[in-house]
Amino acid sequence: MDIFDHAQSRRKSASSPLADRMRPRDLSEFVGQEEILGPGTLLRTSIEEDSLSSLIFWGPPGSGKTTLARIIAERSESRFVAFSAVTSGIKDVKEIIAEAKEDLKYSERRTILFVDEIHRFNKAQQDVFLPYVEDGTVTLIGATTENPSFEINSALLSRCRTYVFAALETEDLLEILRRALRDRERGMSLDIPGDRTILVDDDALAHIAGHAHGDARVALSGLEIAVRNTPADENGEIHVVRAVAEEAMQKRALLYDKGGEEHYNIISALHKSVRDSDPDAALYWVTRMIEGGEEPLYIARRLIRMAVEDVGLADPRALSVTVAAKDAYHFLGTPEGELALVEAAVYLAVTPKSNAIYTGFKRAQADVRAHGALPVPLVIRNAPTSLMKDIGYGKGYKYSHDYEDAYVEQQRLPDRLADRTYYHPTDRGYEGRIKEWLEEFRARSERKKK
Repeated sequence: MDIFDHAQSRRKSASSPLADRMRPRDLSEFVGQEEILGPGTLLRTSIEEDSLSSLIFWGPPGSGKTTLARIIAERSESRFVAFSAVTSGIKDVKEIIAEAKEDLKYSERRTILFVDEIHRFNKAQQDVFLPYVEDGTVTLIGATTENPSFEINSALLSRCRTYVFAALETEDLLEILRRALRDRERGMSLDIPGDRTILVDDDALAHIAGHAHGDARVALSGLEIAVRNTPADENGEIHVVRAVAEEAMQKRALLYDKGGEEHYNIISALHKSVRDSDPDAALYWVTRMIEGGEEPLYIARRLIRMAVEDVGLADPRALSVTVAAKDAYHFLGTPEGELALVEAAVYLAVTPKSNAIYTGFKRAQADVRAHGALPVPLVIRNAPTSLMKDIGYGKGYKYSHDYEDAYVEQQRLPDRLADRTYYHPTDRGYEGRIKEWLEEFRARSERKKK
């Protein structure tokens, strides 16, 4: 039942996948998640002092949730039991809790219970943990890729501290890949017979890291495939170039994520059918996703994205419709709630379209990234103290509601960007009315300047 076999973990060989061999063995090897696991953080201190309370680890695949649980298992003096909610059931949980009670009663030894994919237990099943977390019989660590607010029993969630794991940054993945190339004990060299040198071009490594979507397992699997599929030259050197890395990442998707390519093809088809205002195609593709077993909340998230990216202010109701569809699915569940998702997809297809908000955001984002934290103009700064007022904060500020049509002429963008225009509304739907008003507003501004 225990998914962590420590004896085997110390005997990793070339027969084990690279991602398995390269799992961090202690906190010093753990890469990423500095915000929650950096030196001096509450979680790190709790692990180092073996004083954990019940926890929920929430984050995407390959971000380190299970790896951190393994590290805790190695460090803790408590009895550590781990299993996956995919392969085990409530009967197993009850047996573990019974053993935990015996341990606590006769040897005063605590039990840490790690439940991987805890969201696979429904909320009623999760009730089994509640009294034993509450009375300290077990310390629960649950790992989930789904939002705990939706998928974890609220009573149980309130008794656990939730830590959010982010997808790993590209630099984190590059560090993990370089370690795998350097490590003679567990790394890539174990896969290669004889005394051969492995050289991976920087752009090849960058491609693997950049296309792993923050998942360390995906990155290491891509590296493993690239190296294994590169023959050695006459000098015994294995030289991986970018083209091989690109092919390896394609192969990885097929080998390690069954149906993954089709998954992305179909969501792309739905998104483009909505964008092209084709309700029949939108209805077909969203139905394909539902019938294919796609996670309904994933569909809801993508529909919300379409509402803000492709409809925007051409129909401001689109966002409300898609969020309501998500809430309706939560309320009704399957199969009744699926119709709300279909309705939202068709609504998005037949409503006016505009990407003006999306493109405006991209323009503003480019300036923010290019120019950094430009200072706020003094005239619109907050001035809660006399010192701030004395140095010019808020000086000359005009309260727009005191003026005709609530219009005033004053600087609101940083000096360097004062003349920028980011939002260019279209003529479509409600955004056409916005365009008329905004053109008059901007024309009035220009007349004032003259």
